[in-house]
Amino acid sequence: MARLLPGTRALRTLEAAARHLNFTRAADELGLTPAAV
Repeated sequence: MARLLPGTRALRTLEAAARHLNFTRAADELGLTPAAV
């Protein structure tokens, strides 16, 4: 069975959240709402 990989947007979001250790700051950087992160 083939495994689906996350898209680049999901990976960018995860990377930003990990780097900032803060969903609000990651959301600001990516132009999203904190809930979307």
